[in-house]
Amino acid sequence: MDAKWENSATLELKHLRCLVAIIDTGSFTDAALQLGISQAAVSRTLAALEHLLGVRLLHRTSRSVAPTTAGVQVLARARILLTGADELVREATTGHSRLHIGHAWSAFGHHTTEFQRRWHDQHPETELRLIRHNTPTGGLAEGLCDLAVIRAPIDLKPWSHALIGHETRCVAMASDDRWARRRSIRLDELPGRTLAIDRRTGTTTLDLWPAHERPAVEYTQDIDDWLAAIATGRCIGLTAQATAAQYRRDGIAYRPLRDAQPIPVHLIWRTHDPHPATHTAIALANVLYREDRSIPRPHR
Repeated sequence: MDAKWENSATLELKHLRCLVAIIDTGSFTDAALQLGISQAAVSRTLAALEHLLGVRLLHRTSRSVAPTTAGVQVLARARILLTGADELVREATTGHSRLHIGHAWSAFGHHTTEFQRRWHDQHPETELRLIRHNTPTGGLAEGLCDLAVIRAPIDLKPWSHALIGHETRCVAMASDDRWARRRSIRLDELPGRTLAIDRRTGTTTLDLWPAHERPAVEYTQDIDDWLAAIATGRCIGLTAQATAAQYRRDGIAYRPLRDAQPIPVHLIWRTHDPHPATHTAIALANVLYREDRSIPRPHR
């Protein structure tokens, strides 16, 4: 049994499991019992890991073990990697028991909580996880999710996709902005202001205005950067109503935008090997957006 725990020239999960076991049990002896190997094999495996990384991971005395500064960092990453490996094995052997839905800014806006609640009630066999990832495909291209909620104007041709609804646009501003006293804002008023735009994952492009009537722009990196620029008062923002529902912040006010087309909301997924629950998630999202009576028609 001990032979497979011998030194190795490459990092393996056995090295990480050994380190975690030593820390969690508090001794080499107890780690050996937990792992089902000899104490000598535990010592050799840890030594191999330290040699491979080129750092000392544990302070050892006759009575205790404790991680070094480097050991704390390695231990944190080791737990993440081992959890991911365990999940991979579990999902491969038991089927798709978890559904990951990615999004760049907001998931389903004010439908998010209801989506989660109904999913839990109707599909308890499949755990739902929502993941925010600041990429145009909400983490789908990076392999981080099974489906992604997309509002940004991206090329949908590489993906399978379904339109689940529309959301009105709103203007974000500092809460002490002069426009915060108004009930709504017109699209043709925005060129007089500086507009914060996330050109990577945002829903707003300058194509909303004629070339000679476009507002000044300050580009931001993500939702937090976007909100910070607006809270200072130097910029305003234009976004989907979902942002207003999911990102209420002190110092930020949202007002409806008139005279603009609503934003289409899509779910996208990989064409090959889709998650078995894909169309179930689409159906539920469609139901929630159809039930929403609060979205007015755009003013003409």
